[in-house]
Amino acid sequence: MKTREAKQQADVSAGTGIATMTSTKSANGGVDFTVAEKILSFAETVRVNDPKTGLVFSASVSSPEFSVDATGTGIKTRSLLDLLAFAVANESDVKFKANQAEFKSLLLAALPIWERVQGAYGFKDFVVESPVGRFGAAQLRVEGGIDGISQHGKIDYAIKASGLTIPRQTLPGWSVPLLPTDIDLNFGGANIDLDSMARKAIEAFDLRKTPPLSNEFGGALKADFMAKNPKFVIGHSTVKNKDIEIALEGEMTFPGEKPDTTMTIDVSGYDTIVAALQTAAKTEPESAQFFPFALAAKGFAKTLPDGRLEWVINAKPDGSILVNGAMLKGADPLSEDSPGQGNGGDLEDGGGAGSEPNP
Repeated sequence: MKTREAKQQADVSAGTGIATMTSTKSANGGVDFTVAEKILSFAETVRVNDPKTGLVFSASVSSPEFSVDATGTGIKTRSLLDLLAFAVANESDVKFKANQAEFKSLLLAALPIWERVQGAYGFKDFVVESPVGRFGAAQLRVEGGIDGISQHGKIDYAIKASGLTIPRQTLPGWSVPLLPTDIDLNFGGANIDLDSMARKAIEAFDLRKTPPLSNEFGGALKADFMAKNPKFVIGHSTVKNKDIEIALEGEMTFPGEKPDTTMTIDVSGYDTIVAALQTAAKTEPESAQFFPFALAAKGFAKTLPDGRLEWVINAKPDGSILVNGAMLKGADPLSEDSPGQGNGGDLEDGGGAGSEPNP
């Protein structure tokens, strides 16, 4: 495939491809499905030439194998078709508004739309040729999944890569020993109550009014959603190379307007990091600013039986921060307009940046 525009050209090619899709009746109603697709010898080149801005460059992406995998359970296909049929039969605004009671009934029947949908796409020997050099990964995979509209829904994402290569000329020399070769990042959300929100919104909206939902209702809906204590979650994730491994996991909740965060960070090979910064600080000013921080952070660490260093970080809604139980930063000062909470140092009302660090 070739595309040509005034300032951009693209050439895309692929070799043999195969895709399969299977579906079965779901045990709880609806349809379960699986999709598997594989494309060989994928390549894309983009050339940009913009005389107005002077931007001229060429970049390419290639992989000998590109794959896609997806699954879904409990897809409410019949209910979705009923909604489509209603939209066709009531295409005018007048009819749609007149029959909105039926529309609401159909929306409720479609919930939760699906039980779970998840998928992933991946590349082997992934290469990006850019003006600053070659980026690559022996394996690159991106995964995602989301529950249907439920009271305790989950959303999950993951980015996994091995055999990473980064053009060294784009980085300061001291950072090269610290570059990761493998990453496994996992994050998402949990305890997400979209069911209550959806049902209350369907019951309350009125298409004959402008807006269909009042601003007051939107504020109350948001407050109700936050009261159910949704979480932002970092699952066990790692970033590593042959000498260093950094692992982290944690979660963030919102008991009020400000977050409550707990994070655990484990590091093996920390002395390698300190040594690289110490050596670089002698000749490269950029690294000198990081060396004192690395030493201070080690002072807060807990040494585990296997030699790894661990930091358990708690950031509280009042602005205080504890590391392994030691107070790193005290609570923010109270402001007159927020008698129950600090304001994080609002410059307009005189709030400061919080107490000084107290290791």
